[in-house]
Amino acid sequence: MNRTQRDRGALRPIQIEEGVQKYAASSLLWSQGDTKVLVAVSIEEGVPPFLKGSGKGWLTAEYALLPASTQVRCKREAAVGKQTGRTVEIQRLIGRALRQALDLDIIGENTVKIDCDVIQADGGTRTAAITAASLALALAADKMAKAGLWPENALKQQIAAISVGIVAGEIRLDLEYEEDSAAEVDMNVVMTDKGSYVEVQGTGEQGDFDRKQLLEMLDLADDGIRELFQLCAKFREERA
Repeated sequence: MNRTQRDRGALRPIQIEEGVQKYAASSLLWSQGDTKVLVAVSIEEGVPPFLKGSGKGWLTAEYALLPASTQVRCKREAAVGKQTGRTVEIQRLIGRALRQALDLDIIGENTVKIDCDVIQADGGTRTAAITAASLALALAADKMAKAGLWPENALKQQIAAISVGIVAGEIRLDLEYEEDSAAEVDMNVVMTDKGSYVEVQGTGEQGDFDRKQLLEMLDLADDGIRELFQLCAKFREERA
């Protein structure tokens, strides 16, 4: 559904398919419009050296654009021999955001690894990956607590993210690629389900923005993120 068919403050249609990788602690395919992200949560024994002996766990994330995910085939980074700066930035963002969701003292000296592979990109891949990863993490935490593998549910809060920007002078939510590439201002907003911000990335791509526009973008993002939390809460409740 393109912008001519949806309101400036509407999310793209979202579909969620769970259990697409049976060996993961949890996995799902998140479709947001034409952006599709495969997310898997794995739990491994051990932590980085700086946490050894602390009794505390860790969470990390990896992100990748698969070769045929974009209009022009992108190179597989493993074949090139190094990750791009964009990839490193996004996976660090996902890791930072999701560490706010999990009580690392509960999980013991174990590492939660979240893999986010974009199989189709049409804008908002990093924000879709964060929301999808948060839902997958919640499902994994439910599973681990239910199985007695964690002493209690380690999920502190949920995280969600959305893109917002100014396109042709209009503030719009959940930008598609065509909008994102033409945006005067592009912003990514990451929030908790308690209403606080985890991260705000705002850039004047082809123009600047004033305080009033900033607040309007944050308000629109807040509305969109609340809708995402409602959708994720319903999905999780149906599987409880």
